[in-house]
Amino acid sequence: MRARRARSQQGSAVVDFVLVLVVLVPLFLGILQVGLVLYVRNTLAAAASEGARYAATQDRDLADGGARTREQIDRAVSGRFAQDVEVRPVVVDGAPGVEVVVHARVPALGIGGPAVELEVSGHAVEEDPQ
Repeated sequence: MRARRARSQQGSAVVDFVLVLVVLVPLFLGILQVGLVLYVRNTLAAAASEGARYAATQDRDLADGGARTREQIDRAVSGRFAQDVEVRPVVVDGAPGVEVVVHARVPALGIGGPAVELEVSGHAVEEDPQ
């Protein structure tokens, strides 16, 4: 009786493994996608802030800030995320400043498919010429 029961269990480990994989693989890929999007967003935000600070220095202009932002993004992730960089003068807490806005699309798992739209910005107060 015992041998008969053991024989009826053969192959059930494969079925259990497949059933667990059906749940775990999409969960793992979802976590990987969220991590990728957060990494790119944080990198773009840091590059936008660096570009704004660079453009706000006394001997630089807005174009220099945009170029610095694109350079930082190209080095950290990819130049394709640096295609839509906007630099403009703004007022930051009543003082003249610079704002850098980066628009990007992050594809699913970095390989294409539906994309997540990101818009990040960085601000800096211009240096006082005194």
